[in-house]
Amino acid sequence: MTRLLGTNKKAYFNYEILESIEAGISLLGSEVKAIRQGRMSLKDSYAEIKGGEVYLINFHVSPYEAANIFNHHPLREKKLLLHRQEIKRLTGKIKEKGLTLVPTKVFINEKGKIKVEISLARGKRAYQKKETIREREREKELRAELKRRLR
Repeated sequence: MTRLLGTNKKAYFNYEILESIEAGISLLGSEVKAIRQGRMSLKDSYAEIKGGEVYLINFHVSPYEAANIFNHHPLREKKLLLHRQEIKRLTGKIKEKGLTLVPTKVFINEKGKIKVEISLARGKRAYQKKETIREREREKELRAELKRRLR
């Protein structure tokens, strides 16, 4: 059973998600404690490939109070743990199609490890974002109408 710790709602609004990959993440002890408490934000984060390795950038993990002087820097770049073949495939898709890597979820898997779901995404245009808002409004109105009829 996986336990969801956080999602990147902005990513689903700003990007068209094409495919997702589960990746491990290299963390310090104080970061693990803070993430397990839910003290993190995926808001403006993205993944970047540097030197054949994938790094998570702008992933904010708040300092863990009990760590005292052994605390971590909140915006430290975190290395994502992926197989070499996966990294090569992602590199090819990013260069070829102009896609980007965006973290969408942080969760704890069945073994108790913290994992990050990164997604290959294409940026949405302004009119696509407006259409998404319209769809959300329509669904909200439909749910409200159903509630009224069921009373």
